[in-house]
Amino acid sequence: MRGCSCIAGTLGDCWCYLSDVQKEREPHVYLSKEEVKEKIQSYNSSVTDKLKMTLNSNGIYTGFIKVQMELCRPITVQSSPSQGRCAHSNNETAFYLPNDCVNTLHISSTNTVREVIEALLKKFFVTDNPAKFALYKRCHKEDQVYTCKLSDREHPLYLRLVAGPRTEMLSFVLREHETGEVMWEAFSLPELQNFLRILDKEENEQLQILKKRYAAYRDKLEEALGGVWKPG
Repeated sequence: MRGCSCIAGTLGDCWCYLSDVQKEREPHVYLSKEEVKEKIQSYNSSVTDKLKMTLNSNGIYTGFIKVQMELCRPITVQSSPSQGRCAHSNNETAFYLPNDCVNTLHISSTNTVREVIEALLKKFFVTDNPAKFALYKRCHKEDQVYTCKLSDREHPLYLRLVAGPRTEMLSFVLREHETGEVMWEAFSLPELQNFLRILDKEENEQLQILKKRYAAYRDKLEEALGGVWKPG
């Protein structure tokens, strides 16, 4: 069952979850070749960035999708990155990818979500296991933004064609699996050790912040008590 979250943080969460489950139960709607042709013509007439779709004689069509990278954990690459915050250096380099990074992929209507994830990682020279990541769709409904995880068997280009070229209607986001879904066995030992180092550092930083905060509270309380019990 696919997970789903709502940025709005309201009852829209339930709507998105139930809608997503309902779609899973419904049979996949396949378009005829003529319907695909009409939709591609309509799509291309609305494109403003020249990223049009092309229908081949065998019925397979190709086109472009843009994927925003929203990764919280560091990724491992084969060589030193030209951008990003370096977290560890060994034979490979782990670094944090900026959240505003958007990648454009040229894919076909037969490519699945899993293949798109693998292509994205390959384009960035990422050596991490693709099983660590998930592709999400982000859409707008009634002034709220919904983000739902796609199943591995779905076809992103088909979703792009049906939604049209406007990213306000549909956009794609690459993220790590949610905390409860992390496949720790997919990580190598150096990666896990690196995560522990990062967690230890963040824990120490938070402890120092808490100690300073409570020390300030204590000083204020002692100052207030001193004023109350001051012999007069």
